[in-house]
Amino acid sequence: MCTGIRFTDAEDAMYFGRNLDWMQGYGERVVATPPAAKIPPAFERDGDPAVGHAVIGMGIVVAGIPLYFDCGNDAGLAVAGLNFPHSARYAAEPRQGSVNVAAYEFPFWIARTFSSLDEVRVALASVTVVAKPVNEHLPVANLHWLIGDATGSIVVECMEEGMRVWENDADVLTNEPDFGWQRTNLRNYLTLTDEDPDAAAWGAMKLAPFGSGLGMQGIPGDYSGPSRFVKAAFVNSHYPAQTGEAANVTRLFRTLGSVAVPEGAAKMADGSHEKTLYTSCFSPATMTYYHATYDDPRIRSYPISSVDLAGSEPVFVPPAA
Repeated sequence: MCTGIRFTDAEDAMYFGRNLDWMQGYGERVVATPPAAKIPPAFERDGDPAVGHAVIGMGIVVAGIPLYFDCGNDAGLAVAGLNFPHSARYAAEPRQGSVNVAAYEFPFWIARTFSSLDEVRVALASVTVVAKPVNEHLPVANLHWLIGDATGSIVVECMEEGMRVWENDADVLTNEPDFGWQRTNLRNYLTLTDEDPDAAAWGAMKLAPFGSGLGMQGIPGDYSGPSRFVKAAFVNSHYPAQTGEAANVTRLFRTLGSVAVPEGAAKMADGSHEKTLYTSCFSPATMTYYHATYDDPRIRSYPISSVDLAGSEPVFVPPAA
């Protein structure tokens, strides 16, 4: 399970973040990849730049290859991969005449190569996502992706019928079912409001609200993908506009906190429990990645300016003092 959101402030600065919900971590750390890094691609691609965008995000590094769970670049474009276990279908083999991208490199390829959501929309028309693992020890993950910049967001899903690119006016993504179903399901909750209902008269009875929050009666409270989608979409769209990076980072963490999964609420078949392992936020304005974990909820900042971007390999980013 996972939840991703995006929003902009009054100055059109984007904030992009996610909860990663799973049973255990993979040793993930905050990773920056310099523009001139020599990262071997999964397939030959003529259009890949020799020098791309600087990228920062959460992931692991395998044989010099950054495997990003979520990341953003110095042009203000961000990507997050979220679990899509039942519906994701990738091509088994690369396709001739197509731009072939392995699923494991898709977030990094997007962030390194493109400057805007418009560029991504155009490029995706020629892309085939291929089920090629990075090595024999790490299987291919079934994912769909939230991609955003200051102008909006899209969802990319590779399914049985092919790739679907959805315009995402909700600026939210969770898991199953597909985004089209999730977006339509919001219509079941269009009576939700952040305002209190007026007092009512039932015959001789005068009925008044107990207190604030009654307008949200009926909003889902469980941790399934559809329920988290509804709640995150409501909170993200109703949160008051904030000014300044600190207040907007707080907004993002509070919004994702409304759908964070506590241990003990989502038991798996093997007896383990999913929980929100970490929450992250990317701010392109300062090229800072913010991060908090289940066991350490303090929000730490990781500015990309703290590392040398002149090198040719990914580097781990330390938290600000």
